[in-house]
Amino acid sequence: MTEANSYLNEHDLDEETLFIVSQTFKALSDPTRLRILNLLFQGEHSVNEIADKLNLLQSTVSHQLRFLKNVRLVKFRREGTTIYYSHDDEHVIDLLKQSIDHARHI
Repeated sequence: MTEANSYLNEHDLDEETLFIVSQTFKALSDPTRLRILNLLFQGEHSVNEIADKLNLLQSTVSHQLRFLKNVRLVKFRREGTTIYYSHDDEHVIDLLKQSIDHARHI
């Protein structure tokens, strides 16, 4: 039995875990959210900086960040009137990097 199969057999998935995993994959299924997460992997940015760097509307960025925040993939901090966002989970960033490497390998 492989290590991955052993892990899956030893750790039954409860409903809450299934929901969180499905929401994580849902978050990663959108190209705009992937672009935002990839940028945030490089460092924290404000909504305006993200919009400028990715050539997106501010409203689009805000909407996607709200989604990512709700599934705990990004976090924020306030400095004066500006809110800065950064990634919130190294595991998801690792998954993103592995998926990019996989896509480039194909």
